[in-house]
Amino acid sequence: MRYTWIDDYLMSKTGVTKDLQKDWNWVRYKIGDKLFTAVCLGENDVPYYITLKLDPDEGNFLRQQYEDIVPGFYMNKQHWNSVKPDGAVPDDLLRDLLDKSYQLVLAGLSKKKQREILEGTDHS
Repeated sequence: MRYTWIDDYLMSKTGVTKDLQKDWNWVRYKIGDKLFTAVCLGENDVPYYITLKLDPDEGNFLRQQYEDIVPGFYMNKQHWNSVKPDGAVPDDLLRDLLDKSYQLVLAGLSKKKQREILEGTDHS
C-alpha cells in the first residue's frame, strides 16, 4: 500500500478508536463508535480499498476526476467511496478526504457526544 501513513494519521485524531472486523477483514476507524474509515484487507492482509464517507456531491465529482476513487465497497454507494490503496490519488487529497469523513461522522453525533469526544471524556 502506498499510503503507509494512514494508521498514524487517523489514530492521531481526537477520539478515534480502531478495531479489526474479522468477518470482513476490515480495519475500522471509528469516532463515537461510528465508522468513518475502513481499510479493507484481502489475501495476506494486503489492503485493497480505503473506504470513507463523503458528501454525495463531492464523492460523485471525485469519482469522475480519479479512476482510483470508486463507489463505496460493500457500503451505501451514495455516501461512501473507496480509494484504491496503490492508485494515483495524491496524499494531500487523501488526507483531506479522511479529514472530511471524520468531520462528517463527528457532526452526525449528538452535541453531547461531540463535546465528550473533543474534551476527551468519552469512554465508549
